[in-house]
Amino acid sequence: MPRALLIVLDSVGIGGAEDAEAYGDAGADTVGHIAEACAEGCGDQAGLRQGPLHLPHMTALGLGLAAEASTGRMPPGLAPQGPLNGAWGYGVETSKGKDTPSGHWEIAGVPVTFDWGYFPSTIPTFPEALTTALVERGNLPGILGDKHASGTTIIDEFGAEHMRTGKPIVYTSVDSVLQIAAHEESFGLERLYELCRIGRELCDEYKIGRVIARPFVGSPEAGFKRTGNRKDFATPPPSDTILDTLDKAGRSVVTVGKIGDIFAHRATGREIKPNGNDACLSAAIAAMGDLPDGGFVFANLVDFDSEFGHRRDIPGYAAALETFDRRIPEIEAALQPGDLVIITADHGNDPSWPGTDHTREHVPILCFGSGVKLGTIGRRESFADIGASVLAHVGVRNPGKGTPWL
Repeated sequence: MPRALLIVLDSVGIGGAEDAEAYGDAGADTVGHIAEACAEGCGDQAGLRQGPLHLPHMTALGLGLAAEASTGRMPPGLAPQGPLNGAWGYGVETSKGKDTPSGHWEIAGVPVTFDWGYFPSTIPTFPEALTTALVERGNLPGILGDKHASGTTIIDEFGAEHMRTGKPIVYTSVDSVLQIAAHEESFGLERLYELCRIGRELCDEYKIGRVIARPFVGSPEAGFKRTGNRKDFATPPPSDTILDTLDKAGRSVVTVGKIGDIFAHRATGREIKPNGNDACLSAAIAAMGDLPDGGFVFANLVDFDSEFGHRRDIPGYAAALETFDRRIPEIEAALQPGDLVIITADHGNDPSWPGTDHTREHVPILCFGSGVKLGTIGRRESFADIGASVLAHVGVRNPGKGTPWL
């Protein structure tokens, strides 16, 4: 039986969706604006990344063509220079919101039809009842923050006071999240996770999608730095995803990166959670090495979003894309005859855009493998077509949403 590998390049959007204006994102274009900035000489301060955006392997898979179909503009440097090596198209999100669960759940066949809850842009931002319960149940002396903030900025602002008082830093963003930052050593990592479990329970009535543990290390003198021990506590999908369908069919599933967290660890098979894009991609490639026939590997590469998109780091984002592109031959080498690879994204996070939040965008869909028909798969009217195509490829009936292109 054939196998499938699905890689989500977290936040690698290719142009504002038709409803982007409703989200304040009309004109956003993650890949297009990065390519334009690089064509104009964008480089990093260390001089390690300079010049035009160079993505030869994804370009040969149709990335530039997908971006052009999405926006009407070919990003500089992404026009194919030879024969295509894959099938290409772009996906349109039907879910409400522009956050991680919405995108991933829709990819897996469950578009979000309800409205997420969000915390207001006020100080304090959290309802008094929620804060009081979190303090009491968590046996805390209080909390710090209680506002919308960038995750790195708020640690710099409150890190020293947190270490002095033992009060965790609690904050949010325009996404449906409650985030809790605490020092791994002075507060304790497991204590932070337990506090987030309490927060998860408390946030259910507010329809908040995720409670995120944001551990950090360091000192007021040397500065603070977030670690790779982030953990997301997500509400579970409201109905069966393709992961549930594959589990019921007895298929082998491996999930890499934060996929397990996003799906609340339901039907997520063998979970592997390394730190960073390269480690996650290496784990996904290794998983293909012993994946049984009919199996599925589902990977998320979060650094594009967390390290570069939210931080509005255009050179860093460009370098991360180029690093991933260089490793595509490794993915190809790990495949068996009949295997399918799909590369896509869950939303945008245009690093040239105002603010620090996600952008409502179309996503690329690039697929390759020995049996893939080369050329366009066109505009896909839901991300759910991706999951439906995975099920069609591995020969499992799709009971949910989505229309396969295979």
